[in-house]
Amino acid sequence: MTPLIVLTLVLMWQCVLVGYAYTLAGNAADEGVRAGTAAHREERFGVCEQAALKHLSGAWRGGARVERCGGTGYVTADVALKVPVLFPGSIDFPVTVHGHAGAVEEVKD
Repeated sequence: MTPLIVLTLVLMWQCVLVGYAYTLAGNAADEGVRAGTAAHREERFGVCEQAALKHLSGAWRGGARVERCGGTGYVTADVALKVPVLFPGSIDFPVTVHGHAGAVEEVKD
């Protein structure tokens, strides 16, 4: 019975990590788009990428990428994160979760 209980706990923990990866990807996209709306269009992607990855810990940042950040009038950002196996910073599943966010571009004088 003990191996079955341990296996169930491991599977539940893995499900928690998948959910947390979605939460982190969405938050990173929000942070990136927030910074991107205030930046000039030429430097938007760099500012967006830096802001999106800023609050991710090193273990999660290793498998993270900002796939897109741009737009005119309405700025969108897409962030992709790899799902780790049991512990962030170890092996990653071949599964990537995506976060998407958008905001209206700020008016610049």
